[in-house]
Order: sequence, then structure tokens, then C-alpha cells
Amino acid sequence: MLKLKYEKLKYFIKMSIINIESLTKKFPVGKGEFTALKNVNLQFGKGEFAGLVGPSGSGKTTLLNIIGSLDNPSDGKVEVLGQSISALTNKQSAKLRNKHIGFIFQTYNLLPVYTVYENVEFALLLQNLSASERKKAVMDALEWVGLTDKVKSKPAMLSGGECQRVAIARSMVKKPEIVLADEPTANLDSANSHHILQTMKKLNRELETTFIFATHDEKVMQYLERIVSLKDGQIISDKLFNSEPESRNPEFRTRNLPDSVIQAGFEPGTLNPEL
Repeated sequence: MLKLKYEKLKYFIKMSIINIESLTKKFPVGKGEFTALKNVNLQFGKGEFAGLVGPSGSGKTTLLNIIGSLDNPSDGKVEVLGQSISALTNKQSAKLRNKHIGFIFQTYNLLPVYTVYENVEFALLLQNLSASERKKAVMDALEWVGLTDKVKSKPAMLSGGECQRVAIARSMVKKPEIVLADEPTANLDSANSHHILQTMKKLNRELETTFIFATHDEKVMQYLERIVSLKDGQIISDKLFNSEPESRNPEFRTRNLPDSVIQAGFEPGTLNPEL
């Protein structure tokens, strides 16, 4: 198992689609400023199922917003799919989000006057697709989350778990490379949380979509393959885990793993778990 995880780590580094170097984010507060992120260095690879974990105020949502081009760094470098977030115009940022990034929020953010079908289709209206192409994409997305029988229902007619499944379908309908999920289970009970997480895990495996969560929910952590822990805007640990919820023992840290270790081809068993 450790050897498999080592090979997976090498793959992630090789196929990195998010690169963050010396990221700092500051917000003005009165006559001073508040530093939300301090010298953050991270990489995320294609197909990861990872989480930013920490208490309120740790910087996880701020980091998620910057990765999603909803905000800019104060200092440092953030590249998403080869594009520098700081260098993008508002129009270019919107295009990046529209084509390549899906968002899932804890409050669902569904349009109450629209049906399930229309809520999911809404994410495609700025795409250059015909009505028939949009219909196929929407029905495929609803089939992924098991809601093809709810196409004509409006959000008020759905349970919380069903609303979040609609939100997942909306985020996945354009088949983005990256999905960013901010506390997606915060308003769900345990049974619906596990259902939602199993659905996202299935999509991650089948479509190789990179999922990054901001969470402090232990139920979410059980499903993550990688947990990046933050405190006071800094990374305090970065660990890979067994992907099965039944086995949650950290195998080794990935943060700042030297290139020389990867290139030298050392036996995985010789790596120090606290590297």
C-alpha cells in the first residue's frame, strides 16, 4: 500500500494543475491589516481528493477563493491550469471559472424559481452548446447524482440532501478539471453527508476531477486522500491517507518533499513518515 501511495505521490507532482508559491493574503482592518494566509506553498495534482482543514479563521476558505480566482494574492504566486491568478483580468478570471472550475457551497445557492433541470442547465448557458447538447449534459449530470426523477421539481420541494446533490450536478455538468467545495456537508445530517461524499468520490474516480474541500467536518475527513491542515494562515501539516474511510492512518507527509527524493527512486519504505 505504501508503495502504491508513493507512486501516486510522484504522479501528482508530475501532473500538478495547481501551484502555489509563497502565497500571502492580507485584508485591511481599520488602520491596519489582517494576514489571512502566510507564506503558503502547495501543489495539487490531477485527480486528487483533498481537503483544507482547520478551525474558523485558519485561512482555508480564503485559500479556496484564491484557487477559484474569486480573489487575488497580496503576495506570492498562484497558478491554476497554467494561468497566473494575479495576472488575469476580471473577464479572464470569469472564463477560467466558467470553463474549468466547479463550486459547491454549504448553502446550495440554488435558484428557487428554477426547476432542478434549469438550475443545472444554468451553468451551461454561457457555454457554446446547442439546446440538445445542454439537455444531454444536464441529464447525464442528474443521472450521476441519482436525481433524474426530480427534473421538474423546484428546490422547495427537495430535501437538504437532494438540494446538495443538485448543487453537485450543477458543479459537474460542464465536466470541470477542478471542483472546490466549501463546507458542503455543514447543513446535512450524517446519512445525507455520507451519501453526498460517496457521490463526489465516485465522480472523482470516474472523471478524474480534482476535488478540494474546505472543511472541519470529521465525516468529510474520513473520505479525503490528502489533508492539508491550516492554523492562523499557515500550513502545519500535509498528509496522505488511505482512500478508504475505514482506514485513516496517515502514511507520510507530502509537504516540501524534496525533488531529489522523487528523482533518486528511493524505496518507499525508507521514507520517514515525518519527512
